[in-house]
Amino acid sequence: MNRLIELLQIEHPIIQGGMGNISSSRLAAAVSNAGGLGAIGTGTLPPNEVEQIIKELKSLTEKPFAVNIAISVTPYLKELLSLIMKYEVPVVSLSAGNPSPIIPILKQAGIKVICVVASTKQARKAEKAGADILVAEGYEAAGINSHLETTTLALIPQIVEAVQVPVVAAGGIGDGRGLAAMLSLGACGVQMGTRFIATKEAPFHEHYKNSILNADDNSTVIVGRSVGRVRRVLKTPYSEMLLKKEKDGVTSDEFNNKTSEDYHRIGAVDGNLEEGFINSGQIAGLINDLPQVSDLLIEMVNDAKTELQKAYSFL
Repeated sequence: MNRLIELLQIEHPIIQGGMGNISSSRLAAAVSNAGGLGAIGTGTLPPNEVEQIIKELKSLTEKPFAVNIAISVTPYLKELLSLIMKYEVPVVSLSAGNPSPIIPILKQAGIKVICVVASTKQARKAEKAGADILVAEGYEAAGINSHLETTTLALIPQIVEAVQVPVVAAGGIGDGRGLAAMLSLGACGVQMGTRFIATKEAPFHEHYKNSILNADDNSTVIVGRSVGRVRRVLKTPYSEMLLKKEKDGVTSDEFNNKTSEDYHRIGAVDGNLEEGFINSGQIAGLINDLPQVSDLLIEMVNDAKTELQKAYSFL
């Protein structure tokens, strides 16, 4: 039995990544109803907006789902924890900060805790603090990323060897081949973000979806290295502007302002790529269709089985 499936009470070992302020109850419900673990991210959203999204999500699915809290991003941590208790959220994902003080609070309430990590050191600390599951995210991933720049291929087997809890692979995964590869490296499942953007249920602007569909292997870029705020985005006029500002000596405060969730929404929801950015992982170069979420998950699982059998025949 797959420990991830058993712990989360899901059908397929596939988790949706948190999407900050562009989170969608409809998309998360589609993932959960299809047998994966749908998720919403709190980003910098005020508690009343997060509450509305949670209520909508609970009305759309009776299956397990997760709420992601980016610890160092949200100014409403205490309020979000209260909402999670109030609405009996079954799974919480913690990222972008120290999860140790938060994990016992969630565990005491019977909530399963996922921690996003980018190194074996972080993985051991999260496991010691009580995390039930670790999402090990490689440098290929979209959005805010680790400055360590370790790729998924190298990261997963090292973290699997370092801890006892189930490990989920994230970064550079978008089809059955990726799922098969990560299972072969010892992960119990995968987390995806960019692949779920390019689905019928994702309520994002067609400019965002088309940018992913038209992407190749060199269509993403890292911004923020100069200020220690690494983020992977698609190449657009806005990301070109950010890179120019870095070259000219942008301050940390100015960069953080220009990459706030407000500009994320302008790009992803409004489709204005001149005045807002769109996150994307390197996997965008392999995405060329807009399936329904249910079809995507079934195809991924079936393709993974085929790929694993094929690989075995090569030995």
